[in-house]
Amino acid sequence: MHAAIVLLVLILTYIGMAAGRIAWLQVDRVGISLLAVIALLASSQMTLDDFGSAVDMPTLALLFAMMIISAQFAEAGFIDLCARSIVESRGGTAAVLGLTVAIAGGLSAILANDILIIAIAPVLFDAAQRRGLDPRPFAIALAAATNAGSSATLIGNPQNILLGAIGRLDFWTFIGVCAIPALFALCVVFAVVWLQWRRRMNEFAAPPDASPPPPAHPLDRTQTIKGMVAVLALLILFATPLPREIGALLIAALLLANRKITSRTMIADIDWPLLLLVSCLFAITGALNSAGIASRVLDFLDNHHLVPNNLVVLFPFAAVTSNVIGSVPTAMLLLQIWPNPPPSVLYGLALLSTLASNLLLNGSLTNVLIAERAERMGVGLTFRDYARAGIPITLISLTFAVLWLGLIHVLPVHPAHAPPPP
Repeated sequence: MHAAIVLLVLILTYIGMAAGRIAWLQVDRVGISLLAVIALLASSQMTLDDFGSAVDMPTLALLFAMMIISAQFAEAGFIDLCARSIVESRGGTAAVLGLTVAIAGGLSAILANDILIIAIAPVLFDAAQRRGLDPRPFAIALAAATNAGSSATLIGNPQNILLGAIGRLDFWTFIGVCAIPALFALCVVFAVVWLQWRRRMNEFAAPPDASPPPPAHPLDRTQTIKGMVAVLALLILFATPLPREIGALLIAALLLANRKITSRTMIADIDWPLLLLVSCLFAITGALNSAGIASRVLDFLDNHHLVPNNLVVLFPFAAVTSNVIGSVPTAMLLLQIWPNPPPSVLYGLALLSTLASNLLLNGSLTNVLIAERAERMGVGLTFRDYARAGIPITLISLTFAVLWLGLIHVLPVHPAHAPPPP
């Protein structure tokens, strides 16, 4: 009965994740995961002590620290400066689009995507409108480039942070595996968006009731330099034996001890719903192990040659699940079913699931955040507008990534050549 209840709650939770919300209620994925935890607690299938022990604190600590570091750049006005530099460029529309892709891809590799998007999107869309440019292609390019750029490093997005922290992946080895496909994906983003929108970018008239410009953060050079030094120090600490989360927390603590930006302001920038989502998913998927379900699922997959330790299985698994339930729930589910996958599987999952999230508008939190910011500013970015670019971007970049992983022998292509799970 315990296993049946846990499995039922898990299935209902992931159905809700796939739908994005509960029908007829304003309950999103964060709320769904929280309701699932409460259901497990209320039915005595889990205790609060079980909840605490299931949460991987190093992962949450690293996520929190990276958000603080990202907030430093947002409050210092650096991200606003980047947005204005894109649209105020004296080049043509190709140059503006290229800068959007390059800056979004570069920043997303080292900053928390949610904080980056919240800061850069309103400024970019407003500046594009005032220049007479259609904001929609820039919204698409911003979303796709942010996803692609974040796949290059272990700190680029929540699922990479999760996989890196639990799998103890090497920071620099990860870059060696994933940086080339990420750069290729950025080139694909530019090429696809430019080919589809080059003749329509200038055909835009700002609505008469255009909203006032978003509040700007004036550039503070001292605080920006402080943030850059913090990132450099973080990368140096990653090359030492010090645990990654401890090094990041030390850097975050130094940034919080700020004479100009209050700690309350920095902490307010934290994406607390995301941290709650990750915590709840740790507890929900952790119940699989306590109920003995995870080991049975792994045995079933092994017996039917469906363990994702090869590209034939991992590619469709990552592509489908990341768009259906999201990249973070996908990573968490795999790590519970298969607690000790080899690093090669984690490299492949991080890269493929992140690139796959470019497929549709609801494919990632980044895409949803950009769509919400665009809607608030009267920019009608539709599901169809995004899919016309997102589908070819994803197919081309994923094909290259699979070929790349096979070429450098990160993962075998066929299940027959893959070692069995331990």
